[in-house]
Parts: sequence; C-alpha cells; structure tokens
Amino acid sequence: MFEFKKEFDYIQKDGMSLKITEKNNGDDVMLPFYYWDIYVNNINVGKISLRIGSNFHSYYNGNIGYEVFSEYRGNHYAYKACKIILEAASAHKMKELIITCDESNAASYKTIERLGAELIEIAKVPKKYFAWRKGMERKRIYKVKL
Repeated sequence: MFEFKKEFDYIQKDGMSLKITEKNNGDDVMLPFYYWDIYVNNINVGKISLRIGSNFHSYYNGNIGYEVFSEYRGNHYAYKACKIILEAASAHKMKELIITCDESNAASYKTIERLGAELIEIAKVPKKYFAWRKGMERKRIYKVKL
C-alpha cells in the first residue's frame, strides 16, 4: 500500500508555496499522485502534480504534470515548482522521472530541458494509452535522473 508523506502537504521554498489539493492512491492505470496549487506571493499561478512510480501509461503521461495560468507564464514558475517536487520524488525513493509534453509545446520542453532532462524520444502515442484520442500530437519523452 502506498503511503503519502504528510510533509509534502505544504511546501515553501524560494518564494514559492505548493499547497496540496489532492492525494490519490491510484489504481490499475493511474499511479498514486500528489496534486498541488502553485502560489507566488499568495497568488495561485498554476498547478503541479507528481505521480509516484512507473507503468506503461506513465511513460506517455510522465511523472510530473504542470500548468501555469496564461497570465503568469514567462516567469519560470513551472521550472521552480518542478525543482521543488523533485525533492518529494527523491523522498519516495524514485531514482529517475519521466516528463513529457506535446511535441510542439516549446515552452514546456524548454522547462523540461532546463531541469537537466534528457530527451529519450519523440513518440506517437499508442491507442492503448489511457488518455489516447484521435489526432493526438506526438509526445516528447524525457528522463531526468535524481
């Protein structure tokens, strides 16, 4: 049984706060995950999640997912939030993470590359992936070692 670590319910570092909004134990498809809101100066600027472990679906979905609201983009908030949750991943004994984005999402892949992640491949997403949909863009799949 997966155990969440309470010390990650609220994380504050370098002027940024992550406040937990959901913890989910996962199932046969979804990995256990933390989901936080990202705050800067008490303003919610986006969201970030960390999925613990790996399976077929996490290769295409990644271990980290993030969104910075459009009016706050360009401030490296996704990068800073990712750096913070890398510590949570390490605390869960993860040695590496998969991080993905759509092939055309230059802002996202620049964030991922800034984390020191290595591009594994640009892949067509298979139909058996749980979030597959017709016309789905290819994924840039990266690995970052912790």
